[in-house]
Amino acid sequence: MKKSIFEFKNAANDIGDVYIYGDIVSYQWDESDTTAQSFRDGLQGLGEVKTLNVYINSPGGSVFQGQAIHTMLQRHKAHVNVHVDGVAASIASVIAMAADTIYMPKNAMMMIHNPWTYASGNAKDLRKVADDLDQIAQSIIEAYLTKTGEKMSREQLVDLLDAETWLTAQECYDYGLCDQIVESVEIAASINTEQLSRYKNVPKTLISAMKQPQNSPMSQLQREIMIAESKENIEKINRVLGV
Repeated sequence: MKKSIFEFKNAANDIGDVYIYGDIVSYQWDESDTTAQSFRDGLQGLGEVKTLNVYINSPGGSVFQGQAIHTMLQRHKAHVNVHVDGVAASIASVIAMAADTIYMPKNAMMMIHNPWTYASGNAKDLRKVADDLDQIAQSIIEAYLTKTGEKMSREQLVDLLDAETWLTAQECYDYGLCDQIVESVEIAASINTEQLSRYKNVPKTLISAMKQPQNSPMSQLQREIMIAESKENIEKINRVLGV
């Protein structure tokens, strides 16, 4: 099977690997994009695996697409491991919460914040949008709290969401947002720094890591992945996708 930045592959011994290395979107405009539909198709293509490894390096994206992916992982029969290969920001961090076990390298980061959107209309329209965002926020809060258990209170979580908080691996572990801290990895520069510019508190160290020279084994793999564009992704461009 050809590789793409959004990739599914069967490994040995009933293990499936999934890579989410880009935006989570409603329309798959780029080979790195992940939609709920493409994710579902990929899961089905893996067949009956006993272990599912999900590798994430994503700035986030569509809340509804991400929530659908979160739900798919939650109900999957396999043991789900999430590996945060660089950053799991916004809705990508919510997807991570569906894992049975979350692994974070020492130099990886996770960002959590309240949902936001663009809106237009009269006062009544805008109040409706605000109410909808409040409802979406509640579902996101429950996803985090289900993972953290007693390590984090609802009040603590709300404060972190309000502040758009970038968390280190150690902080995630302390709050219950990850289960194991592993050795540092060389972060693959698969996220365009412009994608991170939508957020206000992006750590300078993360931006620097994303701009690193493309000469590491991980970066070489990313170049190979970008070249190997799959036909299936091309055919799905311009389709309206959903679950």
